[in-house]
Amino acid sequence: MAKSLPLYEKTNIKRSTQRVLDITIFILLVSLDGYRVLLIYNHGFSYLQTIAFLCEFWFSFVWFLAIIIKWNPVHYETYPQRLLKREVELPAVDIFVTTADPVLEPPIITVNTVLSLMALDYPSNKLGCYVSDDGCSSLTLYALKEALKFGKIWVPFCKKYEIQVRAPFRYFSSPPHLHTSAEFRNDWQMVKVEYEKLEANIKEAEENKFGLEEEVDGMDMADFCNLHTKNHPTIIKMLWENKDDLDELPHLIYVSREKSFKHHHYYKAGAMNVLTRVSGVLTNAPYILNVDCDMFMNNPQVVLHAMCVFFNSEDDFEDIGYVQTPPCFYDGLKDDPYGNQLVIVYEYFTRGIMGLQGPIYSGSGCFHRRKVLYGQFPHYTTNSVDGRKASEQEIIKSFGYSKAFAKSAIYAFEETTFGYLPEGLFNNNNLEAAIQVAGCGYEIGTTWGSKIGWMYGSTCEDILTSLVIHRKGWRSIYIALNPPAFLGCAPSQLVTSLTQQKRWVTGLLEILFSKHCPIFGTLFENLQWKQCAAYLWILTWGIRSILELSYALLPPYCLITNTSFFPTMEERAIFIPISLFIVYNFQQLLQYKETGQSVRAWWNNQRMGRINTICAWLFGVGNAVLKLLGVRETVFEVTKKETYCEVDLGHFTFDESPMFVTGTTILLLQLIALLTSFIRLGRSRSAVLEVICSLWLFLCFWPFLKGILMFGKGRYGLPFSTIYKSAILTLLFVLLCLRTTVN
Repeated sequence: MAKSLPLYEKTNIKRSTQRVLDITIFILLVSLDGYRVLLIYNHGFSYLQTIAFLCEFWFSFVWFLAIIIKWNPVHYETYPQRLLKREVELPAVDIFVTTADPVLEPPIITVNTVLSLMALDYPSNKLGCYVSDDGCSSLTLYALKEALKFGKIWVPFCKKYEIQVRAPFRYFSSPPHLHTSAEFRNDWQMVKVEYEKLEANIKEAEENKFGLEEEVDGMDMADFCNLHTKNHPTIIKMLWENKDDLDELPHLIYVSREKSFKHHHYYKAGAMNVLTRVSGVLTNAPYILNVDCDMFMNNPQVVLHAMCVFFNSEDDFEDIGYVQTPPCFYDGLKDDPYGNQLVIVYEYFTRGIMGLQGPIYSGSGCFHRRKVLYGQFPHYTTNSVDGRKASEQEIIKSFGYSKAFAKSAIYAFEETTFGYLPEGLFNNNNLEAAIQVAGCGYEIGTTWGSKIGWMYGSTCEDILTSLVIHRKGWRSIYIALNPPAFLGCAPSQLVTSLTQQKRWVTGLLEILFSKHCPIFGTLFENLQWKQCAAYLWILTWGIRSILELSYALLPPYCLITNTSFFPTMEERAIFIPISLFIVYNFQQLLQYKETGQSVRAWWNNQRMGRINTICAWLFGVGNAVLKLLGVRETVFEVTKKETYCEVDLGHFTFDESPMFVTGTTILLLQLIALLTSFIRLGRSRSAVLEVICSLWLFLCFWPFLKGILMFGKGRYGLPFSTIYKSAILTLLFVLLCLRTTVN
């Protein structure tokens, strides 16, 4: 009976109230567009009304896309116990952990992620953990070696007592359970002491900068002597090999790919492709899980849950390309002051996309099928290139000159469960092949990054890769587990959060204005039109910044020039924007209430929505435009990972970044506009909505006013350079308004 039961079930989520509010808001937006058109038709062309119409028309378009996305919410429930009862051979899984800078991404964070992954509830001989160190740091390798020693007691301890939280720092942050046996308390104390030693050793290595010259604890470090982190040969270290033993630790392999000043390395996407090839000639597991170095495993059965999706039925086996888990965060700052926990996005938009062709790959916590990354189309059971069966020579031409890798690729297309080739796993020949395929010149003349592997051409390599997969007709599934599958630390500083948002928008626009635009995927390939709408909703984030900036400048312009772009008190149409404002914010508040968040969290996210758009997204657009014009290449900015979210209490901090200039300018303009309207009080009552709009923006950018008032008080005050640049821009805008008034 258990063999016939489905391994997962799909449930449609009913949200009737949200649908009514969605339609109401859309009707109000269209009504406002109609009001603008009639006004221009009856009174002639007006720059003010035309700009307002273009902005509001864009807002209507974005809302229409949002309706398409949100109206198909579903939930997937997986049953790993049913999978275990089917008596099928569980497939091998290769796990990729990526880190790029030992300073911005401290090794202790990477170590905890790796230790949590090595303690998965899954046969250890079916797991291979690959750590990509793009910083080529001997410190990272040393930390992994020390973690391996600790892992030999940590993993058995977790499995013996069925520990739920398997990242040591997180587990030991709270006292052990009460009413436990003496044996458990003794083991707990012993393991805790060993973990403290591990932390101390890594910290000492960081502080002493001991260089790790020749050899440390029997580990050869000569490869790291006198090298440049951006110009060095491939370094691969077999830290641990599982000899087909369920009770041992999984394979652990350190990889630092070759770097050269003469080659472009494509940032994270390039590192992931190297890991794909290196793992292909070593373990060649049919499934790949990739995890960011700061996202530790929080649900030990996550791999079993993912396999429930792939092995549910023959149709799923041929259609599903990847399984995505949601990025969740631990110890987040209260009420989400920087708006980066994205609870509403994942609950309403991502669940809606789940009901379409499937969720978009979000860069971490995702299970990929190797043959899908190799470019295979759905319903193909043999090796293929561009949708047709390929010979070994064609495979070599597309995948690179390594015959060992070409052979492993053909084997991967057959998708056997165990993974590596029958003749063996780790040997000198395989190691030589792994070093070969990790070379920086290996991809020249191949289709890596264009048709196979992680895609190049965008700093959002995750979204571009999923778009290419969906264009081929694959589906994807999103599993939101309880407890969450992976937990990370959201940025706890404003600068870090804005830098991340800027990088995202730059990458999104790179995709939108490329050959990978989702519209082409719908017209000429197998991307469903609703899935196309989902991609467009995300990819056009940057364009919104231009429209929102323009709209934010309209109220101060009107208040300074004593004009109006909203309906006046004498017009019945004034109820359209008023109703829109009330209904929209009511819906937002309702969504935050439904997801268990506070009113304060709602306000913080509304505020950060404006700050992200005006500050980070606008500069992301600038970076994308410069790249499209060929002026400069975009740079992947690694965001600093705070050790266990320890650094801030939610206070806004600032630096010399030009992103703060636009936010400060908008604040000063609203302040001048409100002062002007106060002076004119009693002489003009036609600009009531403009005053409300300016007041709303003034409140959104209130932290910038505090930054001005705290000038000279360290990082909590805005730098003088930002203030004077904003003052000059504000003065120029006011002079432009006055000149317009005179004319």
